[in-house]
Amino acid sequence: MKFVSWNVNGIRACKNKGFDDFFKSMDADFFCIQETKCQENQVDLNMDGYKYYMNSAEKKGYSGTLIYTKHEPLNVIYGVNGKYNDEGRVITLEYDKFYLVTAYVPNSQEELKRLDYRMKFEDDFRIYLKDLASKKHVILCGDLNVAHERIDLKNPDSNTKNPGFSIEERTKFTELLNEGFIDTFRNLYPDTVKYSWWSYRFFAREKGIGWRIDYFVVDKDLKYKDSEILNEIFGSDHCPVVLTIDENEL
Repeated sequence: MKFVSWNVNGIRACKNKGFDDFFKSMDADFFCIQETKCQENQVDLNMDGYKYYMNSAEKKGYSGTLIYTKHEPLNVIYGVNGKYNDEGRVITLEYDKFYLVTAYVPNSQEELKRLDYRMKFEDDFRIYLKDLASKKHVILCGDLNVAHERIDLKNPDSNTKNPGFSIEERTKFTELLNEGFIDTFRNLYPDTVKYSWWSYRFFAREKGIGWRIDYFVVDKDLKYKDSEILNEIFGSDHCPVVLTIDENEL
């Protein structure tokens, strides 16, 4: 089974940059999207062979998540125990043997102005994921807005107090892993430097100045085949990430 996750930084804009062709070429079982930046009535989201589930922010042009799936879910859950739907942050699809969760984790913003909100989200989300994992496998994907380790960004020393690499955010990610979850890419490729996001400023992508902030995280008992970062794919300031699982393992 193939799972794809991509922060498209606006689904309407990404559709003008080849999104539909890439989507079809992947032929994924599940295609999760973050930062849709639109309401459902503002764009044609239909894709042959897929159903989709969307969680839009109340504020137009902001945040939002979306999942395409070839497989009818048992249940669809929006938000985190009823919270964070005002910003369309989280969607969960329930299946017989696993939950698929996509998330667009809040950015702490310049000077960490929104760090308190981010910390509350992290705690609520961790408790939510732990509860799901007590019932069946969990596959979490999305823009988690944190570079966990120094290897996960080009310039760690100059970013220690910046959003996405603050000690507070990194510690929350460590706490999630300590609850029995695995960063699939880093687990498979402990020494590989690959990024999933680049600033649009200063030709950062061309210069290789990036961050790895897009993830597939799974419970420790779930076996998976590969976890990839497709940094050759353009269309957003993020690139897609992919998880492959043997269907017999689910």
